[in-house]
Amino acid sequence: MPLSMFACANCGFWQRHFAPAACPVCEDVRNDLPEDGWRFLPEADVRATHAGGWRRVRDDMLAFATTPALGLAGTGWLLLDAEHGNTAFEAAPFYSPAMLDEIARLGGISHLSCSHVHGMGALWQLQEAFAPAVVAVNVHDLQLTKAFRVTHPYDETLRLTPTLTLHRVGGHYQGQAALHDARRRLLFCGDMFKVEQTAGGRSTAISAHWAFHKAIPLTQAQLRGYRDVIAGLEFDGIATPFEYAPDVGRAQALAAVDAWLADGPGIRRYDLTAGRVANTDDPAAAAPREATPPRAGQGRVGKAARS
Repeated sequence: MPLSMFACANCGFWQRHFAPAACPVCEDVRNDLPEDGWRFLPEADVRATHAGGWRRVRDDMLAFATTPALGLAGTGWLLLDAEHGNTAFEAAPFYSPAMLDEIARLGGISHLSCSHVHGMGALWQLQEAFAPAVVAVNVHDLQLTKAFRVTHPYDETLRLTPTLTLHRVGGHYQGQAALHDARRRLLFCGDMFKVEQTAGGRSTAISAHWAFHKAIPLTQAQLRGYRDVIAGLEFDGIATPFEYAPDVGRAQALAAVDAWLADGPGIRRYDLTAGRVANTDDPAAAAPREATPPRAGQGRVGKAARS
């Protein structure tokens, strides 16, 4: 049997394999195993059953998503830059021909990267379709990149363009990275933060986790690692693989991390409206909540499944 591409039906992780026996992402403690056993979808099956689309969240930035949902159902961000070439950060779980045609129409991709494996999606498709000169993944996550070829592994930081820089933040995954966009004043923060939003797209609370499904908190040292990076960056909004939150800036992110550090180990929602940790005597306040659909240009872009 020749090498082929297979997607895990549970989490969406792609493997170039003969016949996968297991999924390394699902077997990790941060993820849930499939209750009905392994099922791996050949690329041809995914192509026959899935499509997708895109929307502009601002004039120079698009969000790509796959339908119906596949795996963790993350978002692929495309950042347009006529001078230095377009950058794709994170990837949708699968790209239909129409999605790839739209990216080509917009100028293709010059730089390709992701925060960590939960945002990796079908990054392999983008490399095959556009052959970007730079495919960057942090050195600590290289063991999960057999589906594509990394051209630029990096340690702590990597400058992609004069205004786009990757910063390793660790925490949730040792190699987790954030992309700082100085021109748009955004931080593509991976799974550093989980954002809760209203139906209108207003961000109401954020939390941080080492493992979302298992409710395992970050350590104090990991939170300090987050703080050390974001304290030196200017941004007015954040984007995760699942949410777009242009109303959560550096001040709110630092205030939340400082509150968590002061409270000691644990998972606590930081109420953005009240500017304090939510009342954890109320079980509903302490538990992660389902986000609601976004309005145009803001809000949730993926599904609820998180790791």
